[in-house]
Amino acid sequence: MTSQKAMSPESDSKVVCVTGASSGIGLAAAEVFAEHGATLIIGARRVDRLETISKRLKKLGAKDILVLGLDVRIPSSVEQFVQSTLKRFNALDVLVNSAGLAAGRDPLVSANIDDWERMIDTNVKGLLRVTKSFLPTMIEQKRGHIINIGSIAGYEPYEGGSVYSASKFGVRAITKTLRLELSGTNIRVTIIDPGMVNTEFSLVRLGDQEKADAVYKGMMPLIGRDVAECIYFAASRPPHVNVDQIFVMPTDQASATKVFRR
Repeated sequence: MTSQKAMSPESDSKVVCVTGASSGIGLAAAEVFAEHGATLIIGARRVDRLETISKRLKKLGAKDILVLGLDVRIPSSVEQFVQSTLKRFNALDVLVNSAGLAAGRDPLVSANIDDWERMIDTNVKGLLRVTKSFLPTMIEQKRGHIINIGSIAGYEPYEGGSVYSASKFGVRAITKTLRLELSGTNIRVTIIDPGMVNTEFSLVRLGDQEKADAVYKGMMPLIGRDVAECIYFAASRPPHVNVDQIFVMPTDQASATKVFRR
């Protein structure tokens, strides 16, 4: 039986940058790429957690690992992150924009404006900052792959999710625009749009573990690994193949708001 690694040499030994790598989808993506021998740059605000994670990634098979603090909301943090990456490796093959969050579930009339700022600054402006900073290198080297983590919320708004949905609509618009603007550069652009994923997402959003657990009660959500394998699939296609978009949903979830619970 042929191993998955043998079947997909395109991502082996590539230089892969993952933002939001300290937990959830970002962490799972780093693990999958490590298993296939990639060189990894992992960035997040929780550097202490990244240091611990890096040891596991090395054991999983990562060729090399660079751990860097990163807050995508702060321009100087992004600048330092990108400069340190390019100083170390002078190249970047895959950028996984996984840093993102939701904050609050209140209707717009009573929502906390600080929550809005966090979501827009992280999910939209942060993604833009990181991508813009790495693009000149990708264009110069005439290769690269930008993989953005979207959401079903970028297609189906729901009550209490106006700004989060708006931010993911924005990610979708940015991804499509990049696909158009980068046509002819040999740079690939992909968006992965998951439904419900059981990570720290709901805990960050609701601020309470019991409430977070209730989000997934009675149903089987995705886990970070499910989404990470979609990311790896897109990145491991031959250079002439661009996977524009992947929707991945739990079997128990038929739409943003229709969820089967046992």
